[in-house]
Amino acid sequence: MFRNFNESNHLLYSLITNEMHIKIYFPLLLIVLLSIVLNAQENRPQQTNDTLSIVQLSEVQLEGIRANELTPVAFNNIRKEEIQSRNLGQDIPILLNFLPSVVTTSDAGNGIGYTSLRVRGSDGSRINVTINGIPYNDAESQNTFWVDLPDFASSVESFQLQRGVGTSTNGTGAFGASLNLETRDISLYPSVEISNSIGSFNSIKNTLNFSSGLLGDHFELSGRLSNITSDGYIERSSSDLSSYFFQLAHQGQKSLVRMLIFGGHETTYQSWYGIDQKTLLIDRRYNPAGEVYDNFGNQTGFYDTQVDDYTQSHYQFLLNQKLKNAWNLSLALNYTRGQGYYQEYHDLYYSQNVAFSNSVDFSYLQIPTINLSSKKINATENITRKWLDNHYYVGTIGLNYNKKHLRLNFGGLLSHYAGDHFGELLWGQTIGDVAPNHRFYQNRGLKYEQSVFGKMNYWMNQKLSFFIDLQLRGVQYEVSGLVAGPSPLEIDDQLLFFNPKFGLTYDISDTSKLYFSYAKAHREPNRTDYENGNPIPEKLDNYELGIRAFNEKSQWQINLYYMDYTDQLVLTGALDQVGAPIRENVGKSRRIGIELESKISLTENLLWSPSLTFSNNKNIDYFFQRDGKLTNLGNTNLSYSPNLIASNIVQYAISKDFSLNFLTKFVSSQYMGNIDSELSRLDGYLTQDLNLVFGIKPDKIVRQLELSLIINNIFDQEYVSNGYFFTYDDESTSPSTTIEEVRYYPQAKANWMLGLRVYL
Repeated sequence: MFRNFNESNHLLYSLITNEMHIKIYFPLLLIVLLSIVLNAQENRPQQTNDTLSIVQLSEVQLEGIRANELTPVAFNNIRKEEIQSRNLGQDIPILLNFLPSVVTTSDAGNGIGYTSLRVRGSDGSRINVTINGIPYNDAESQNTFWVDLPDFASSVESFQLQRGVGTSTNGTGAFGASLNLETRDISLYPSVEISNSIGSFNSIKNTLNFSSGLLGDHFELSGRLSNITSDGYIERSSSDLSSYFFQLAHQGQKSLVRMLIFGGHETTYQSWYGIDQKTLLIDRRYNPAGEVYDNFGNQTGFYDTQVDDYTQSHYQFLLNQKLKNAWNLSLALNYTRGQGYYQEYHDLYYSQNVAFSNSVDFSYLQIPTINLSSKKINATENITRKWLDNHYYVGTIGLNYNKKHLRLNFGGLLSHYAGDHFGELLWGQTIGDVAPNHRFYQNRGLKYEQSVFGKMNYWMNQKLSFFIDLQLRGVQYEVSGLVAGPSPLEIDDQLLFFNPKFGLTYDISDTSKLYFSYAKAHREPNRTDYENGNPIPEKLDNYELGIRAFNEKSQWQINLYYMDYTDQLVLTGALDQVGAPIRENVGKSRRIGIELESKISLTENLLWSPSLTFSNNKNIDYFFQRDGKLTNLGNTNLSYSPNLIASNIVQYAISKDFSLNFLTKFVSSQYMGNIDSELSRLDGYLTQDLNLVFGIKPDKIVRQLELSLIINNIFDQEYVSNGYFFTYDDESTSPSTTIEEVRYYPQAKANWMLGLRVYL
């Protein structure tokens, strides 16, 4: 779960996140904000039509890439209010855990720190993520590191999750889902929101949100400061996370301009190693990261700075403009700066006798052998930092037309990514005459992307609408230099993809729609795929057939999908030398499933929201080298693809101010590899969470108080949501014998978070 990683000296970030500065400026900022609110309390304006105008202009930015009621794909819209009572410190994947076909996991076990989600069995590198239409996936790994934007959910107005290929969007193609985040809308009125949470494993979250309200009918300044700390459920899986978000907006009659600065800094103790079967049974919270041994193999302690440290800053300029004759325009510019490293202690005994790793060898560290009389020294315990230092520039444009019988969306993207990867030797027990911070590998990755798309929704008659979506996407990817090992890596690849999509939507009645769609999608391999010899692009034919309906008391959807892959890059379950998941092209594979979801108002006070996904996920004629012989295993299960995923939310309003939410999640058993090995099977699990929300509205200064309690895994289940599986050949036998091993990521038993939110 980590990156191939220069420490940031960014002035703005240091002013915002430095602990001393926070202690000095936070009270002063709070006093200023309180005075703004107090001055506005007496004459709070009545809500006007300006609210609708602002919302409509805000939505222009995402109109071209978000699905709507006429789009023949499966999607969910989630407003900030729907997750607010659970937004007490856990990250965005955990907050989205109860959406259809979603599976989530946490390295630290409690949802703080490194977290991830899968949709329809596809991991995070295959889920396209955008923030205000700007790609967020890392350009090289294609993964999404939510830990780099702690508490970002507190600055999100809405989410849209499209399952499957979905509609054309910006960035890497979606092979499991696309997730779009829209940041906060303009607030007409001044406000201050203070949120504080405490919970299990010494978890603490502090958030300050504020808005100036609309000043002079045109300007608004808003922002957020957050800090989250936690020890984590797993031993030494601590997180120290801070983040910020600032927005300056100008609202005109037909235009909305926003300038955003947001980012975060994370320091997490590494907890991505996992534990074996024996340790899972006797000490499921154990973390092997940073183990230190003596020369006889006795463990003597742990290295206390085995950390991942990364800073990420985003700068966005967003323009939404209404034009004549039902046209509107959106323009976005983005610059993202990322810098950080992970620091590791490499123990000599462990590396040579247990892990059989070359990370202690002089050849790996690129330092000369030391000759002492008749003895040669060519290995040493050491501490290294592996750095990632990158820049990402993006520009997008959208042009939209909306009339009664016709909707048109046109969009384009240009982006450039430059990332430096290098390793530094911080310390070695015996390294001879080696300069401080000696670099033992260095390489640079460059990636250029250009894409254009056009979409049309056309009403063919009063009942039937036709959807067409055509995208052309070009990618150029270059890497040159040495990677850890060290070994040379040279990549120079240029790819051009044409991704057509077609669909029909039929109005069965005023309250129900039937839809069908076909989508063709391609995606490029990521950096790790090239490094591990799997450089073939993937292809996907995605068919969706569904029906959705709504009335005053309920809404529901049934969706059938068929996803036919060629050269799919599936997770093997193994990790490479730097801990990145290894994928391989598997020829033909497919996913078939049915998704059912609904929201039903059983009574005026009782809302029931269940979802259920049945699926069948197979490799076709899968070949595997076992015991020295290539064997056709036939059709095998795709890794990390459970056949049954279910969720259930029951919301009961006990009174006007007090509500109870009971949340259930079930994930059936799944394989961590593609060879149907019983050792690689993860057991299914069922968890229940309880969320209590109590709110009151005092008079005068405090507009509202909200107390939230969430008890996760309330019935104290021991479960594992993720792990990895790998094989290797024992060459001491003839023929060689294939050995299988697994590692697990246990999740927390019963744990809680208690939060108080104050609105001024």
